Amino acid sequence: MNKEEIEIMENAAYMLKAISNATRLRVISLLNESDELSVSQMVEELDCEQSLLSHHLTDMRARGVLNCRKDGKNCFYSLKNKQITQILSCIQSCNSN
Repeated sequence: MNKEEIEIMENAAYMLKAISNATRLRVISLLNESDELSVSQMVEELDCEQSLLSHHLTDMRARGVLNCRKDGKNCFYSLKNKQITQILSCIQSCNSN
């Protein structure tokens, strides 16, 4: 492998680590359907604790998976790159066999 291929693999591993959690995969799926949601909307949709969800959202934003827009006291999240949803499609097709 050359240096460029190694860098591609390292970037892929970094991104996979950033989303390697069921809650995080559910967030990606939810945001793919809705474009942008507030934390409270996601808490309701995902039926999880706000503190846990906020931890995941903060980490995903820091790793470049999500965008965050503040409007007053509310934070609205969206996918930084919609192509990440292709990973979900791949996982679903691999699990359907």
